[in-house]
Amino acid sequence: MKGTMPTRRRRGWRAAAGVIVAGIVAASCGGDDSGSGGDTGTTADEQAISSTTLASDVEEVTTGGTVVVGLEADANTFLPGAGSTNTNVARAVFDSIAVRGADGEIHPHLAESIEANEGSTEWTVTLRDGITFHDGTPLDAEAVKRNFDEYLNTETSTVAGSITHVQEVRVDGPLTYTYVLSEPDAAFPDLLTGTIGYPFSNEACAAAGQDCGSQPVGAGPFRFVSWQRDSEIRLERNPDYWRTDANGVQLPYLDELIFRPIPDESSRIASVQSGDIQVGHTFRQSFVRQTEELEAEGEIQSLEGLGNNGGGGIFNVLVPPVDDVRVRQALVHATEQEDLIEVLGGAGITPPQTQFFSPNSPWYSAAVEEAYPAFDPARAEELLDEYINDPERSDGKAVGEPVSIRFQCPPDPSLLLLSQTVQAFWNGVGVEVELEQVEQPTLITNALGSADQDPPFSGTYMITCFRMGADQDPYTTLAPAFGPVATSSANVANYTSDNLDEQLQVLQTSSDFEERYAAVESMMMELAEQVPLMWAGGTATSLFATEDVRNLGGWTAGDGAQGDGVTGAVVYWAEVWRER
Repeated sequence: MKGTMPTRRRRGWRAAAGVIVAGIVAASCGGDDSGSGGDTGTTADEQAISSTTLASDVEEVTTGGTVVVGLEADANTFLPGAGSTNTNVARAVFDSIAVRGADGEIHPHLAESIEANEGSTEWTVTLRDGITFHDGTPLDAEAVKRNFDEYLNTETSTVAGSITHVQEVRVDGPLTYTYVLSEPDAAFPDLLTGTIGYPFSNEACAAAGQDCGSQPVGAGPFRFVSWQRDSEIRLERNPDYWRTDANGVQLPYLDELIFRPIPDESSRIASVQSGDIQVGHTFRQSFVRQTEELEAEGEIQSLEGLGNNGGGGIFNVLVPPVDDVRVRQALVHATEQEDLIEVLGGAGITPPQTQFFSPNSPWYSAAVEEAYPAFDPARAEELLDEYINDPERSDGKAVGEPVSIRFQCPPDPSLLLLSQTVQAFWNGVGVEVELEQVEQPTLITNALGSADQDPPFSGTYMITCFRMGADQDPYTTLAPAFGPVATSSANVANYTSDNLDEQLQVLQTSSDFEERYAAVESMMMELAEQVPLMWAGGTATSLFATEDVRNLGGWTAGDGAQGDGVTGAVVYWAEVWRER
């Protein structure tokens, strides 16, 4: 791929192998998590361990068969950019314009080339010839333009906030089009690896009408068959898929993929042990430990990783009393991170988190770690007293009355214990805490909000447990996370500032690592001081499977480059097979 792209140093996964919505979140609730992308390895050989724990020689492939996958939760739509989907399902139905390789670089996938003009204000994409959607309609420049026009619609799109600088998609030829930007964006191709880069059939969507999101038609390796909500998503092999493997064997290898939501972590692991399903994943630290033990006993295979994602809580800074920085700082000072990590079973597996980037990342800052509020209940009480005795306190209570807050989290046993631990910490400094148990899909809906709110997408919660961050370019991660509230559903905290806007501008326009690092550090320092986010620990993830499932992470990009494994426990399913 030609054009100006930021140069980045590379770091490695911390565990045995590499491990689903860009921006402030990767998936949902607190204490654990995912991302998409993968700015992670040190060398290609070291990154290769993310492929699989079993041999993956392409010459030994067994074609056909079915793999059943256990999901953490169901989605509310499969229309890209229309709501909360599931990335593992999306990766099977939709291919992306670009993907991230094991080398950390962006590689063309559905695209044959991606090129920038001199100022990175125009990015021209040439699609591969002959690719069709599952309904037989062509994947061409006009189809992508119509898709993108939907993404730009702030009334319906959940990704509009991350592409406000895109003025138009200009069709230059049957297979060539250009993203015309209002200002430079050195990291723009990173967006094309995710939702914004998932082409879908406009004709099929128009025919389905209101059911478009439940009858997805993409250009990926598997075609949609049926969706029984909260029960089963069934996909079948796309016989007209555009790719073959290195030996000329038509992809995908499998005949069928079935996804089943299994919210209970223990049940998901037990289902793989029994062979009822073949693949599962977990972002819960205690269960990551359990999969390690089961692999050591020879019962399953487990691919683990620790990227830039972390768990914790998000404060809705538009809602009193957490609209006041003193209250937010107090709640963070009152919380012992190590205890939260231990509650989640991550002691010895995951370190405390203080920013969007782990110590393995080239964007990590030791100065930010030092600035993040340390466990200090006495300081927490001082800050709370200052707020409580302020005649103009934002919650409208009388001077001297205690602070009352609401903390939402799913009813998963480990997260319930996490909530109770947080409640105990905050009760200990005099805060009244109401715990709200909501199922994960509801939690996400509450956090993202809706377009008909005032302001739009401001959410319906006070404090929520969540997973934050992603293994992507910092601009791709941070721009939607702190974009304008009214257009950025991914700005769950509803926090913005002039400084953040200024530093995002640097990330958007500069390809120089040192300049970009300084911008990231400035943003992270402000977040450590203003604490719209409360971090617990980093998130180790485990993708676990029966031993007959091969090549979970050994996929390749459309240009032949080695892919980045199973970052965020997300699989590229075209090259997975099941040994029989």
